[in-house]
Amino acid sequence: MEDGKTSQLIRTSPGTLGRHLARRLLQIGVKDVFSVPGDFNLTLLDHLIAEPELNLVGCCNELNAGYAADGYARAKGVGACVVTFTVGGLSVLNAIAGAYSENLPVICIVGGPNSNDYGTNRILHHTIGLPDFSQELRCFQTVTCFQAVVNHLDDAHELIDTAISTALKESKPAYISISCNLPGIPHPTFFREPVPFYLAPKVSNQLGLEAAVDAAAEFLNKAVKPVIVGGPKLRVAKAQRAFVELADACGYPIAVMPSGKGLVPEYHPHFIGTYWGAVSTSFCGEIVESADAYVFVGPIFNDYSSVGYSLLIKKEKSIIVQPNRVTIGNGPSLGWVFMADFLSALAKKLKKNTTAVENYRRIFVPPGHPLKAVKDEPLRVNILFKHIQAKQHKDMLSGDTAVIAETGDSWFNCQKLRLPENCGFEFQMQYGSIGWSVGATLGYAQAAKDKRVIACIGDGSFQVTAQDVSTMIRCNQKAIIFLINNGGYTIEVEIHDGPYNVIKNWNYTGFVEAIHNGEGKCWTAKVRTEEELIQAIATATGEQKDALCFVEVIVHKDDTSKELLEWGSRVSSANSRPPNPQ
Repeated sequence: MEDGKTSQLIRTSPGTLGRHLARRLLQIGVKDVFSVPGDFNLTLLDHLIAEPELNLVGCCNELNAGYAADGYARAKGVGACVVTFTVGGLSVLNAIAGAYSENLPVICIVGGPNSNDYGTNRILHHTIGLPDFSQELRCFQTVTCFQAVVNHLDDAHELIDTAISTALKESKPAYISISCNLPGIPHPTFFREPVPFYLAPKVSNQLGLEAAVDAAAEFLNKAVKPVIVGGPKLRVAKAQRAFVELADACGYPIAVMPSGKGLVPEYHPHFIGTYWGAVSTSFCGEIVESADAYVFVGPIFNDYSSVGYSLLIKKEKSIIVQPNRVTIGNGPSLGWVFMADFLSALAKKLKKNTTAVENYRRIFVPPGHPLKAVKDEPLRVNILFKHIQAKQHKDMLSGDTAVIAETGDSWFNCQKLRLPENCGFEFQMQYGSIGWSVGATLGYAQAAKDKRVIACIGDGSFQVTAQDVSTMIRCNQKAIIFLINNGGYTIEVEIHDGPYNVIKNWNYTGFVEAIHNGEGKCWTAKVRTEEELIQAIATATGEQKDALCFVEVIVHKDDTSKELLEWGSRVSSANSRPPNPQ
C-alpha cells in the first residue's frame, strides 16, 4: 500500500501550478517569456525554465520586458512577461498600459508574497511599508481586463485559466499574481494536462447584421464618390481579410489612418495613402475629405490622429464600423454586429463605383525626389528614408522584413514608406510612450524569426530604454536599428520648444560596442553622408546580414519632415486652448 502511494506521488509530481502555467502559455502560442528575476518570482521562473519548449528571455529592466511582450503580441497575437512584486510590477505598469491602449493580450505575471503573509499585519520588503499588499493590484485594475491574485491552490487553476482566457477574448492585458511558495506544490487540479481553451467565436445578431448591411448599402449605393478608410481596430476585430474583400468588391479608393498602417494592403490597386487630415499623403486627404460618403473601419479619432481636432470630416456623411457596432451617419447605430461579418456581407450588396479612384488618378502627381546630395554634404533625413525605400536595396523593405517606428519624427517618415506585400509595420500611436520601440523590437524579432526588423529610433527615445540592445545581441537577433541622432526631442520641439528638449549627446555606436563586448554578433556604423549610408546599408544587408546592425545616422537638429512641422503646430494649438468660460 505504501509503495503504491509512493509511485502515485512520483507519477503526479509534475501536477504543479508552475507547470500548469507553463503549459498554458505554450498552448496559447507563447514560446518566449520576457522576465526580470526577483526573490518573489524565482521559484516560478524555475518551473517555466523546466518546460522544454518555453524560452525565458531575461531583460535588463521590467519596462523593457513589458515592451517586449507588447512587440511579441503584435507578431504572435499574445505575449507574456514575468516580474517580481511591486518594485517589478509598478515598473512594468507603463508598458502594460500601452498594451491596453493598443488592444494587445499580454499576460503580466507577478511573483507575489508568501501565501501565509496575506491577512497578517506583517510589513514586507518590496512594498511601501504598509501591511496592505493590494497597492500593486489596485494599480493594475485600470490597465488590465482581469486580475487574479493566486494565494490558495484550491482556486489557482480557475483563476489562472480565467485570466488568460479573458485576455484572449477581450484582446487586453491580464494580471496574475502568484504567491512565491505555491509554484512547486502538487495539487489535484493540476494533475492532468490542461485541456486546450475553446473560445467560442462571437456571432453577430443576424437581424442587426441584416439591418446594418441594408442601411449601409442604401447609404453608399446612392453616393457619387465614396471612399473607405482603414483604422487600427482592424487588428483586434481580425477583419483584415474581410476589409480586402470589401475593397475588391466595391471599387472605392482605400486609405489608411496613420495608426492603422500595416493593417491595410498598400499594394492594392485602389490604395491611395495615409489619411491624416492636414498631413495626409499628397492627394489622399483631398479625395477623402471631398467624398460624399466615407466608411471608417475601426478608427480611433484622438487629438494626434485628428491633427489637433482639425479633420474635415462630417458625421452625416460617415459610416463608422467598430469591432462590434456599426453607426450610419446621424441615423441608426446597431450593436452586436461584428466587423468581419459586416464587411463581408456588405461586399455582396454594393454596386461597383470607381468614380473616386478615377478622380484620384486624374489629379495624382507622383511624389518628388529629395534634392540630390552633393559629395560629402551632411546627411538629410529624407535621404535616409529614400534609401530605406529604394528598390536597389532589395533586402530592406520586403515581405521578409518588418518596420518598427519609434514615437517622434519616425512616425511621419515611416508613414511615407510604401510597404510591399507581407511587410510588417508597427508603432504605438495611441499611447505614444517614447522608448517603446527598443523593447518592441526585441519582442517582435523574437516572435517573428522569419522577418528582419528595421527599427527607426530617435536619440531621445533611445536614451530611455537603450540597455535592452544587450538582450537582442544575447538572443542572436539580426535587426537593423537606424539611430537618428539630431540632438534632442524633436517632436516635442515642434509642439513646444524649450531647453528641456536638448539632451546630452552620446557616442551611440561606442555605447552599443561596449554592450556587445565581443559576445555575439553585432556590427555598428556611424554615418554622416549619403555615401557612408549607402555603404552601411550594403554591409548590413550583405556580409553582416546575420548580425545585429546598429547604424547611427547623424543629422541636423532642425532636420524634420514637413508633416511634423504642420502636425506639431496644430497639436500645439489644441494643447494651448484657453479654458472655456464658466
